[in-house]
Amino acid sequence: VFLLHCIKYVFLPVASQYLRPVMFHTPELPILERKNWLIYLLYVRRDYDECKAVIKEQLQESHGLCEYAVYVQALIFRLEGKIQESLELFQTCSILNPRSADNLKQVARSLFLLGKHKAAIEVYNEAAKLDEKDWEISHNLGVCYMYLKHFNKARDQLNNALELNRHDLTYMMLGKIHLLEGEMDKAIEVYKKAHVFFVLTPLIPEFLMLIFFFSQLGDYQKAFEHLGNALTYDPGNYKATLAAGSMMQAHGDFDVALSKYRVVASSVPESPPLWNNIGMCFFGKKKYVAAISCLKRANYLAPFDWKILYNLGLVHLTMQQYASAFHFLSAAINFQPKMGELYMLLAVALTNLEDIENAKRSYEQAVALDKCNPLVNLNYAVLLYNQGDKKGALCQYQEMEKKVNAVKESSTPDFDPEMVEVAQKMGAALQVGESLVWTKPSKESKSKQRAALSGKSSSTQQPLGSNQALGQAMSSAAGYGKTMQLPPGTSLLLLFKVELWEGRIQISLPLSTVTALV
Repeated sequence: VFLLHCIKYVFLPVASQYLRPVMFHTPELPILERKNWLIYLLYVRRDYDECKAVIKEQLQESHGLCEYAVYVQALIFRLEGKIQESLELFQTCSILNPRSADNLKQVARSLFLLGKHKAAIEVYNEAAKLDEKDWEISHNLGVCYMYLKHFNKARDQLNNALELNRHDLTYMMLGKIHLLEGEMDKAIEVYKKAHVFFVLTPLIPEFLMLIFFFSQLGDYQKAFEHLGNALTYDPGNYKATLAAGSMMQAHGDFDVALSKYRVVASSVPESPPLWNNIGMCFFGKKKYVAAISCLKRANYLAPFDWKILYNLGLVHLTMQQYASAFHFLSAAINFQPKMGELYMLLAVALTNLEDIENAKRSYEQAVALDKCNPLVNLNYAVLLYNQGDKKGALCQYQEMEKKVNAVKESSTPDFDPEMVEVAQKMGAALQVGESLVWTKPSKESKSKQRAALSGKSSSTQQPLGSNQALGQAMSSAAGYGKTMQLPPGTSLLLLFKVELWEGRIQISLPLSTVTALV
């Protein structure tokens, strides 16, 4: 009993202590971060109006010192297209937290979107000092150097990014740099390597770029093989379907190509490449009014694309609407001033508008720019001969023969029969028939749509995706032999080719902090 009394005496105070109510107080969040969770929730839900209202309230409470609220406000401004305002807010974030590499990356990206590539490079270099292992910084530096045409520095930065982290965007940009430098073989190797690394998660852009490269090289078997792989992995991908339609269109299967484009139109009805290709299908079917309607719609959607303007000028030339052709070809030259064929077509329009002096100037410019296409010299010889300048016509004819010999030595070209006929008539008129280098092809070599000789030379001059987010850019030149009657008094013919677009590569990034430039 004494023992129990002692235990009761000792442990009762302890038991009574547990019976006392304990009050727990919830810690209050600092005023600067009190509503960050709500801002994040509204932003990821894309309820931007409500998000901006909460941000405004939070900034008033914190006297503008809440870094996260300012950061999200800048992201919303960028989505709304207010790049300058977003730049100022990201600069405020970098002042509030100068040790944050993410803030500096966002400042640099805003500068990039404003076209200030040198300033963006300086900011990216500052961000690299804070985080040397960030692949995005190296990738974006490579993209900035590419737009400044410093291709060596761009390759170094992109290779550094691949060492840090293999990413499909980096492979895409590295292949694009090789393509801009005219190194198609190296570009193919880059995309093949990307395809090997991402074999478990196949990437449609890599497939499409390989399709484009093999189409340009004339290896249609491999192009169709990669196209089949792309459609196998993603049957509903409209870019692959657009590429398939473009390849069928290049081979003259206009009805099949239009059926493919009909499928694409249900997914992306406002696609400029789609309406451009549809228009050129109607052009191949000789439905010129429908072709102009579709090309005008493509021009409305992409008013600064020279390929659409090129095709509009070509169709108007075919319809003998020379003033309209001059208008569109002049606009195309403003965007692509180093393409000789544009000046040749402009000279044709000027010739039919009876402006011979300006036509000669345009031909001179075309001859100076295009060193491979014999059509330019042939058409110029026709003009000079019609004007009575046989000496100048003979000079241009001899230049044409040199280009034809060079083409024969490098490959086995299939000359258009009408082009051969024009050259033979011109040689007979100039009394140089004995030294003629042309051989008339057999009837079996004639196809429904004859490829112009200029297909190869022009494809090397076409820049890829200059203003696209990654670019932007793939296009394919497929030639079709077209004829047009010269002014009265001559039976010579002019040959042109049609520009086609394949599916462009468009890379969309998820809504996250990744800011890799494309």
